[in-house]
Amino acid sequence: MTGLDLVEVIPHRLHMLRFPIGQAYLWQDDQALTLVDAGHAGAADAIEGAIRSLGLLPERLERIVLTHCHRDHVGAAGELRDRRGARIVAHRLDSPVIRGEQPVPEPVLADWELPLYAHGLTVPQAPPTPVDQEVEDGERLPFGGGAVVVHAPGHTPGSIGVHLPEHGVLFTGDCVAGVGQVMLGVFNVDGARARASFRRLAALSPSVACFGHGDPLTTATADSLHKTAHAA
Repeated sequence: MTGLDLVEVIPHRLHMLRFPIGQAYLWQDDQALTLVDAGHAGAADAIEGAIRSLGLLPERLERIVLTHCHRDHVGAAGELRDRRGARIVAHRLDSPVIRGEQPVPEPVLADWELPLYAHGLTVPQAPPTPVDQEVEDGERLPFGGGAVVVHAPGHTPGSIGVHLPEHGVLFTGDCVAGVGQVMLGVFNVDGARARASFRRLAALSPSVACFGHGDPLTTATADSLHKTAHAA
């Protein structure tokens, strides 16, 4: 699996790294870099190439925040950690899965989700990956003016959103998707909890929402999230 598109979301601050399946985000604080999710296994070279194309140094990658334990989000995190010393951050409940100590939780699939799920399994399996920092709801991380961890269970037990209040940016992971339209994410282990998490994320009223799948939302963002969350 190859290919990566680099998409500017906020000039000199935020870029989306879009892979054939799924995506990651690169946040820039001057020269210090944070990656939110890490694409698929084997994507480290492509990620570093994208960083260099922006005139930045991969050596400046300080942390990788994983929104959840799925292979299209964890994939290259371990290799980038080994190369650059970046710290890997994940929620306590998904960390054992990321480390390979527990199996990936099985989603409860609707019939229409079955072929999509099978397609997602074509992404290379992520290797067991260290987690350097396990986080809980409400913890702050030192990037983006103070990034707030928002526990958003339902897609997986340890799914998180990451909120940058100073910049009005919200990374939703796979709790929310933007594929053609704003919608509840798919492949959830607990649909009711996922819907409740969607409503909680929407209540943050961001001006920019960055989804695990689909293009970021940068206009009428809060209104779109509110309407969709309460209809889900």
